[in-house]
Amino acid sequence: MLNLVALMGRCTVTPELKQAKDGISFSRFGIAVERNYKADGKEKETDFLDIICWRHEADFAAKYFQKGQLIAVKGEIHTRTYEDTNGKKHKVVEISADEMYSAEHRRSD
Repeated sequence: MLNLVALMGRCTVTPELKQAKDGISFSRFGIAVERNYKADGKEKETDFLDIICWRHEADFAAKYFQKGQLIAVKGEIHTRTYEDTNGKKHKVVEISADEMYSAEHRRSD
């Protein structure tokens, strides 16, 4: 089976480094990805996707990525469900990133 996602988009927030209960570092943030297709007379649509990364990738994201920056992400789609305090069930779809890169050109001063 194959579960592979490759995306390029802009960070919607500056990633923050956090610690899970077991001490493993992680970061959650979003990216905005424009769709390739544009309907006549309309603007391109944008998908807002949730990214989670762990350990070294989380450290990298928190250190080098900022809101608005163009990034490339490779990873897998993960789904999970949870029940809130009111008993309502929720389904979460997120990209678990295992490789990330800045997709912007470096400025040479």
